[in-house]
Amino acid sequence: MRGIGPAAAALLTFFTSTWARAEDAVLGAPVPGQIGMPEPASTVAQDIDSFHTLLLWIIIPISLFVLALLLIIVFRFNEKANPVPSRTTHNTLLEVAWTIIPVLILVIIAIPSFRLLTKELVAPKADITLKATGKQWYWTYEYPKDQAGGFSYDSNYKKQADLNDFEKEHQLYLLAVDNELVVPVHKNIVMTITSDPTGVIHSFAVRELGVRVDAVPGRANQTWFNADKEGVYYGQCSKLCGKDHAFMPIAIRVLSQEKYDAWLQDAKKKFASNGGASALASAQ
Repeated sequence: MRGIGPAAAALLTFFTSTWARAEDAVLGAPVPGQIGMPEPASTVAQDIDSFHTLLLWIIIPISLFVLALLLIIVFRFNEKANPVPSRTTHNTLLEVAWTIIPVLILVIIAIPSFRLLTKELVAPKADITLKATGKQWYWTYEYPKDQAGGFSYDSNYKKQADLNDFEKEHQLYLLAVDNELVVPVHKNIVMTITSDPTGVIHSFAVRELGVRVDAVPGRANQTWFNADKEGVYYGQCSKLCGKDHAFMPIAIRVLSQEKYDAWLQDAKKKFASNGGASALASAQ
């Protein structure tokens, strides 16, 4: 930073680091006026976006072709322009074409579709296994004892009065929670998703991580993700589940392995002292 002076260099460093922290902290948050898909933060989410792009490139020419046919029919074969209608009832070439071409299009769609479904549904070997239970209307997260855990806690949405300045600035109401789900970066996180036995169906969904699976009472569903960027990723229950469905957000904080290990040790101490009640503050 030659030529700008120590004071200017310090000021630039401050603003750069502040911006970087802000970017990391809202990596998975929607932006007002946003157009397009959010930035994917896992390989599954990247594959979902790629498949979406493939479908877009297929559907655009099909839609334009159908529109062109409709316009040709409207202008060329209306009663005024074509008073004597055609009595054609059979055309072998056309019938073969409109059978084979759609089949080929479906094959082009089916191959990457089944490949993506397999990747989503068949979880790799887990580095960490967690459990999320949907309740009315909040989430409970459990860290198993055999993976240095042995505690659970509730995650509730933050009321507007409880939001900090950063959360207010980035309009995180109905996204921010009191206790985030915390995981390490670049690890296979396999999650068991269920719902309270006496409750209703919920759905655990975080778009940037390519995760969406129903939480059904009495059933244990499974999903997985491997976050490739540190930050916070926000999601919401995506199944209409009652009067407070809109107040059931999901916040997943992805940390480096070192920070995660430190958070885990702190979490065990705090939850061991309160019997597992929800008193753990979000890892910052």
